[in-house]
Amino acid sequence: MFRHIVLLAWTADATAAQKAEVAAQLGKLPGAIPEIRRYEIGVDAGLNEGNHGLAIVAEFDDVAGYVVYRDHPVHHAVIEEYIKPIVAGRAAVQHQL
Repeated sequence: MFRHIVLLAWTADATAAQKAEVAAQLGKLPGAIPEIRRYEIGVDAGLNEGNHGLAIVAEFDDVAGYVVYRDHPVHHAVIEEYIKPIVAGRAAVQHQL
């Protein structure tokens, strides 16, 4: 198994509706990209100042499955239309399980 973890931080002017729409659109990706084996989206609980606002944990059978996801046009459409307009920062890591 291969895991991909992403943390997103939002701009100060990002609205609650925009943030919710990002999560909703990301939630559609497992239905569009069959290589995804597990997909979790978590909104920060707001307990600590300076945290990122959203976490995504995705798992794949192997690196090849991750690359399909990474390069998939539906994934890129979500990034371009919903994430890029409100993202202030991104951190990511990929690793073998």
